[in-house]
Amino acid sequence: LTFEALSETSEFAKKWVPFCKRYSLEPRAPEWYFQQKIDYLKDKVAPNFVRERRAMKREYEEFKVRINALVAKAQKVPEEGWTMQDGTPWPGNNVRDHPGMIQVFLGQSGGHDVEGNELPRLVYVSREKRPGYNHHKKAGAMNALVRVSAVLTNAPYMLNLDCDHYINNSKAIKEAMCFMMDPLVGKKVCYVQFPQRFDGIDRHDRYANRNVVFFDINMKGLDGIQGPIYVGTGCVFRRQALYGYDAPKSKKPPSRTCNCWPKWCICCCCFGNRTNKKKTAKPKTEKKKRLFFKRAENQSPAYALGEIDEGAPGAENEKAGIVNQQKLEKKFGQSSVFVASTLLENGGTLKSASPASLLKEAIHVISCGYEDKTDWGKEIGWIYGSVTEDILTGFKMHCHGWRSIYCIPKRAAFKGSAPLNLSDRLHQVLRWALGSIEIFFSNHCPLWYGYGGGLKCLERFSYINSIVYPWTSIPLLAYCTLPAICLLTGKFITPELTNIASLWFMSLFICIFATGILEMRWSGVGIDDWWRNEQFWVIGGVSSHLFAVFQGLLKVIAGIDTSFTVTSKGGDDEEFSELYTFKWTTLLIPPTTLLLLNFIGVVAGVSNAINNGYESWGPLFGKLFFAFWVIVHLYPFLKGLVGRQNRTPTIVIVWSILLASIFSLLWVRIDPFLAKNDGPLLEECGLDCN
Repeated sequence: LTFEALSETSEFAKKWVPFCKRYSLEPRAPEWYFQQKIDYLKDKVAPNFVRERRAMKREYEEFKVRINALVAKAQKVPEEGWTMQDGTPWPGNNVRDHPGMIQVFLGQSGGHDVEGNELPRLVYVSREKRPGYNHHKKAGAMNALVRVSAVLTNAPYMLNLDCDHYINNSKAIKEAMCFMMDPLVGKKVCYVQFPQRFDGIDRHDRYANRNVVFFDINMKGLDGIQGPIYVGTGCVFRRQALYGYDAPKSKKPPSRTCNCWPKWCICCCCFGNRTNKKKTAKPKTEKKKRLFFKRAENQSPAYALGEIDEGAPGAENEKAGIVNQQKLEKKFGQSSVFVASTLLENGGTLKSASPASLLKEAIHVISCGYEDKTDWGKEIGWIYGSVTEDILTGFKMHCHGWRSIYCIPKRAAFKGSAPLNLSDRLHQVLRWALGSIEIFFSNHCPLWYGYGGGLKCLERFSYINSIVYPWTSIPLLAYCTLPAICLLTGKFITPELTNIASLWFMSLFICIFATGILEMRWSGVGIDDWWRNEQFWVIGGVSSHLFAVFQGLLKVIAGIDTSFTVTSKGGDDEEFSELYTFKWTTLLIPPTTLLLLNFIGVVAGVSNAINNGYESWGPLFGKLFFAFWVIVHLYPFLKGLVGRQNRTPTIVIVWSILLASIFSLLWVRIDPFLAKNDGPLLEECGLDCN
């Protein structure tokens, strides 16, 4: 289906691309362009635009019909499998056992639009799959694409996008290249990260899908240290940084001579330096030889093999070149074409190679066994060992001394889709948290990996924060349970504080509050976005993060890999209907339990105050404050369980009131936690009062 869809796309692109360039259209994704509810005639003075737009929309509708026909056809696979147009079986009929496949749809020949202009290359790549091999999912696919693109085009910069994202700003890649080509700091930039923006999210962003606090506060702050972390999509890479090379060293500024010293002193100093240099000078060939082996050790991409030892003796030069070639092949794999491409800092392919030989080499580098006994996934490319390979990959680059850049253009660079309903959102957070736990127990944990390299101290703290946060679910669960326990037992959550301790507590609270306000003012984040982030931090902390901790411990200690099923329970065709779809999953159990506990605690506390009189209401308010604080944080979760506010079934409301009344009356009657005789003890006095 992907192959046939790309074939249709390549034909449609020959008409769509020149139309976009002619009228500077944004976004370039046709589905989203034609869905825009704007005045498309604004700033368009060309008289032919309306006619051409109507014709192009008609072309796109026909293109969609053809794609939908392919999708409908792919729903039912023939018993004998798919066949190609020439009658031969499709090589990918078995998705888990098939050879590597490459098809160049738009390339050196035939890659021109209807106006005769050259189109960007469009290449279909399906790496080889065989039983018994670990293909490493997304990270393995990205590494295969790095090798194929290096053999076929070897562009110095690469854009990484998830399949559910589209380019919303066609100038974004140029903006990223401006940072990388900067004459002062560009050579040390490994990637340029763009913030994630999403379409189709409800206006209130109930489950904090936009992650505004992370993308507009945290990532901006990291940009002032060593750069933002890599978030897995919307990122432009420097190809050389993915090859495990160290960042180039910054050149020291030229030394200055002080004019205040006498001339004879300066001459003596210069004379002394010249004498020392002459004594320690070494032959030219030996210096170049040392330079060669130093570059071989550090894998610096500055020169091709044959250009390093120019001037050295022929046999010695040839022997050193063979040794270095063997080292590179052990690191990058057994492909001489790919190894040669890694030494070209500014990109470009080998001029002597024919297109047929390059395609043959490209098939070789996506074979199953190519990465065996190499540094792929360990020191090169996307790093293996976690479902969140993005954090590991960016971490390794920063350890090599590279820095990253955070770019926020006025028009969002890329846009994607986000999970709308509660269950899907919790599972997304679970996957991220599980990846952090896996990194925590791996050799690449920022707590102990990468010391002595190029990673700055504050940047290390940011990476530690990105892998430690799931563990905060344990104290968070305790804090959300304590208010209910206090209301049920009649004891307060904190002991009595002295005046000095109260001052310290208030000072700490004010400092944290002031820091949050300053961050929001600095970044332009609204109080509503900050509050939604706080709410979902609690919801995710007592559900997804908690499950990730236990699932990670089971996987690391016992080798048990668990999974959670998601079951859909309804929905409709209205706007944001997916938001109200209820999908049952075990992740919903802890937050639901906490809500019930705190509701029961509130009922028990109020009932106890009614039973004991006026003096019990004063201490009750402090306990109720903490219980309501937990309930307010879990309120979006409660809305996700109930559904639409105006569509809550009447029977649910009736039963809720009935059960709350019954529990209150039972609590007043039973009152099991407090002693019954709180007054003075009465004894018989011996007098007959009758």
